[in-house]
Amino acid sequence: MTRNGQVLVTGVGAMTPLGADAPSSWAGLLDGRSGVRFLEEEWAVDLPVHVAAGLTVDPASLLPRTEARKLDRGEQVAVLSAREAWQDAGAPQVEPERLAVVLGTGTGGVLTTLGQDDVFERAGIRRLSPFTVPMLMPNGPAARVSMDLGAKGGARTVVSACASGAEALALGQDLIRGGRADVVVAGGVEACLHPFTIAAFAQMKALSTQSVDPEAVSRPFDVRRSGFVMGEGAGMMVLERPEFARARGARAHGTLAGSAVGSSANHITASDAEGQAFAMELALRDAGVAPADIGVVHAHATSTESGDLAEAEAIGRVVGGHAAVTATKSMTGHMMGASGTVGAMAALLALRDGTVPATRNLDELDPRVELDVVRGEPRTGRWTAALANSFGFGGHNVTLVLTK
Repeated sequence: MTRNGQVLVTGVGAMTPLGADAPSSWAGLLDGRSGVRFLEEEWAVDLPVHVAAGLTVDPASLLPRTEARKLDRGEQVAVLSAREAWQDAGAPQVEPERLAVVLGTGTGGVLTTLGQDDVFERAGIRRLSPFTVPMLMPNGPAARVSMDLGAKGGARTVVSACASGAEALALGQDLIRGGRADVVVAGGVEACLHPFTIAAFAQMKALSTQSVDPEAVSRPFDVRRSGFVMGEGAGMMVLERPEFARARGARAHGTLAGSAVGSSANHITASDAEGQAFAMELALRDAGVAPADIGVVHAHATSTESGDLAEAEAIGRVVGGHAAVTATKSMTGHMMGASGTVGAMAALLALRDGTVPATRNLDELDPRVELDVVRGEPRTGRWTAALANSFGFGGHNVTLVLTK
């Protein structure tokens, strides 16, 4: 264990609306590409929302048919991204009892739940898939990844709405710090693009109904933002105890230096600057990093007015206005339970490569946002530490500190 309990990030994996793996997703962010598209399915015709950020590749097409049919779409994405992260880390030789899995999700196997309910209503019990239960249970992705990698040190599931992926990383760090694992595969996953879920979010006025140009809909911090865009995907990291990683000669992308998990205990859906600032302060303290050392902030920034403004206030209060702030949901949409891990990956790779992705569609910065939000072109520089924020309905506030 190193000072302040840092752990190394030796592998990353991702499936996002920008690419089927981590390198292509990262390249998409740096290129400023948008993964938001028109919903062309017949079921979307009568919905008030006509755009979403779906995956670039059907995960089922990347798996043997016999395996894919037993897995919910979220489980498919989780297994594929975990395999990528594992290979990126060099497939560590670790005792099964010292290898753990921690995955976060907001909705679990909701596609299976809704789809099999339709089958049941239409055709009766005999047509239900015998794999329905293991496909719909929220712990399914963690269980499937643990079986795929032979992890016997625990298969844990975090369900904290859109903060789930970030909280999974925090829990993975705790497992290593506490001596209960040498290696943890941690991340988040979400696959819930369905007429029911889209309609439900639309009813609470959270989603943008703009659809003239889908690539311009998600616009965090912009004065013309109108709500978020639903996305799907997964992000995974391989976390390792530094001594273990060094003993096997592993290379690292960087470190997860600190984390904090808080709750606003205020409102079921509203953003809360006080609670968010508290999480940031705790994470900095946990990492032993001063606010002045933070060079990059990956903002949660979903493209809602109340959420963007609350977070901007919290960042300004804790970090100040000097850091380069990026909001990559402008390109990926909001991947819900996966967003926290993909955001942490973006912050980590920004430190590693010395390049911060620009926030897309930021044509006119809201004057109430007194932050240095990167726009136009990616920004290059040399930074040593970054914050990655994730917040979820229910008052879940998670902040991670990544270091080079």
